[in-house]
Order: sequence, then C-alpha cells, then structure tokens
Amino acid sequence: MKNEVNRMIKTIIQHTVPNYQEITDKKVRERYSIVGGILGIICNILLCLGKLGIGTYTGSIAIISDAFNNLSDMCSSVISILGAKLSNKPADAEHPFGHGRFEYLASLSIAILILIVGFSLCETSFHKFFQPIHVEQSYIGVFILLFSIAVKLWMYSYNTYIGKTIRSGVNLATAADSITDAVATGGVLLATLLQAYTTLPLDAVAGLLIGLLIMYTGFTIAKDVINILLGKAPDPQLVREITDCARACHYVTGVHEIRIHDYGPGRMFASMHVEIPDTTNLVEAHAVLDNLEDELQEKYNMEINLHMDPLCTNPQIITRVRHCLNEIIQTEFPRYETHHLRITAGMVRLNVICDLYVPPGELEIIPLSIIRLKINEALQQYDRNYHIFLDKVYELPKSPNSKVLSSPWG
Repeated sequence: MKNEVNRMIKTIIQHTVPNYQEITDKKVRERYSIVGGILGIICNILLCLGKLGIGTYTGSIAIISDAFNNLSDMCSSVISILGAKLSNKPADAEHPFGHGRFEYLASLSIAILILIVGFSLCETSFHKFFQPIHVEQSYIGVFILLFSIAVKLWMYSYNTYIGKTIRSGVNLATAADSITDAVATGGVLLATLLQAYTTLPLDAVAGLLIGLLIMYTGFTIAKDVINILLGKAPDPQLVREITDCARACHYVTGVHEIRIHDYGPGRMFASMHVEIPDTTNLVEAHAVLDNLEDELQEKYNMEINLHMDPLCTNPQIITRVRHCLNEIIQTEFPRYETHHLRITAGMVRLNVICDLYVPPGELEIIPLSIIRLKINEALQQYDRNYHIFLDKVYELPKSPNSKVLSSPWG
C-alpha cells in the first residue's frame, strides 16, 4: 500500500514538475512547493465543506472544530505557495543573501495559525463541556470522517516526500500537521460513535483534545523554525563531512572555526579556517584552497569562504607554547586536559588552537566562554600576543568514543 502511494506521488511530480530531478534548481524547488500547496488547497477545501455541512446537521462541535482545522490547513497551503514564490526572489542590494528565509517565515506563519485555531477550538469545546447539546448520529458523517482520515494520511505521505526531496521545512511542517489531523479526526470518529451510548459530553471532550493536539503541533513547528532563524548549531554530521573533506586535501593538516549560516533551504553560506604548514609554497596553498572551495560548493550546494591559517612548524615556538599551556592547565585547571595543539602565527598575534577535555557536567557549572576567558588571561601573562582557541570540548574520561560537548565553531 505504501509503495502504491509513493508511486502515485512520484507520478504526479513527474507530470507536473519539469526537470523534477534537478532538486537544487530554485525553479524546480518552487514548482515542487506549488504542486504540494495546490493539492493541499483542493483536499482541505473538500474536507472542510463536507465536515462543516455534516457538523452543522448533527450539531457536533467536534466535527465543526475539525472542519475549521481543515480550513486553517487550506490557508497554510496558500501561505506555503506564497512562501515558495517569495523565497525565490533574486538577491538584491538590501538582501545580498537572497530571500530564502521567506520559506521559514511561511512555516512560522503556519505554526501561528495552527496555534490560534487550536486555542479557539479549546475555548469553544470547554464551553460545550458545561452546556452539552444533543448530537445526531449520521452514517454519512461516519463515512466523511473515514474518508478524511484516508485523505490526511495521503497528504502526510506526499508532503513528507516533497519535504525530504527538496529539504523544505514548510512541507515537513505540513506533513506533521497532516498526521496530527488524521489522529484528531480518528478521535472525533470514536467520540461520534460512542456518543449514542452515553450521556457524557464525549463530543466536547473530543473537541478539547483536538484543540490541545493542534496547539502542540503548532508549538513544535514554531520552536523548530525559531531555532533556525536564531541561528541554531549546524548538523554535526554535515560539519564532520566538511571537516573530513578538507583534511583529505594535500597540505591541509586541520580545520577550525567552521561557521555555517542557513539563509533558507538550499541557501547555506559557510566559512572555515584551514590549517596549512607555514613552509608550504603560497601559490600551491592557494590552489589547494581554490580546489577545496569548488569541491565543497559542488558537493553540498553551499557558498563557502576559506581562510588559510599558516600552521607554525617552528619546534622552539611549539615547545614553548606547549610548556606554557600545560603549566596553566596543571596549575589553574588541574581537572582539565588539552590535546591536539596547533599554532598559527601572524605578524602581531599567535593563535593557540587545541581541544579541551573537561569533567562530566562541567559546562553546566562553568560556561565555556568563562573557561576560555580564564585560560586566555593566564596564557597572556606569559605573552600578551597569545590567543587561545578551543576547537572542540570533550567529556572525560577520555576515550575513542568521547562525547563532543561543544564546539564554538559549529
């Protein structure tokens, strides 16, 4: 059954989206979103009209609530289409990174709309709980509710497919809402069938539960979108892949300060400091970075800017800095350990880069920024041009499977 549903979705996409396999193309992504939005509008209008009619006839607040939930979903589909169109506007002087975050704003608008509808349904159902009304039984109503569940499960499938294919938060949010709607409608159906055998206000209870479920869905979607807009940490797997790709290049001994900014699906911008021995020929090093930029841009579809850090190879400087750092750790932070020391020397400053190992739960007591500040202050007592960079922070006891607690650079 699942394979047949997926085959149907793929057939629709193939017949409505030209060059449907070019999912990194903005126009193709837009077309995917529009197809999903139009399907959502058609399905939700039909469900809303059917439920509104049968809910009014039977006097069921739960069915009417479910109808308005479908109406809000229809509005969400309209918003998703507008978001897809606006997000593809080209970059301009005021928005040099494009308008890709319109898609996230569209997701946030959907979440707010879902929250409003959920709250309204909770309020209405709460009043009906104390003032119950007779609910008529209807075989047509049962059929409409069963049909609604099937449609919502199909909507979940195609929105999940589109969302994963083009990495669209809007479609994944709509998919989550669709599966919630299917569960909610199932609750309405159960309450409708049982209401004939009891005087308890099951209809009002079902309406209240639907409202709470809808509000929870809206809150979850809003939380995820707000985290992205605030600049949440990038996917650790993506950071590892970029790091491994860079370290596989000739001359590259390490990387740090990986920063990835998300300006909308398919619109990532990144920067990274690449460590290359200071004895490397400048022309050769520049060629290596150029090739690495091209490789990363092609592989991950992101704009990336690489900064070359000449890694100090002078044994006297390395020995002196290692001695200073070890003395500081043993004196000021005896429970900490440092590993993977690297040094990049400039004209006026010397960057000391290392990994830090701390006791379990340490960062819950002392923020990483305070630890770095204290180590930096102690290090500059030896030489004011020394600057510490903590690449990664691990939990002790040190082991091959140590958990990475934090990385200031993503």
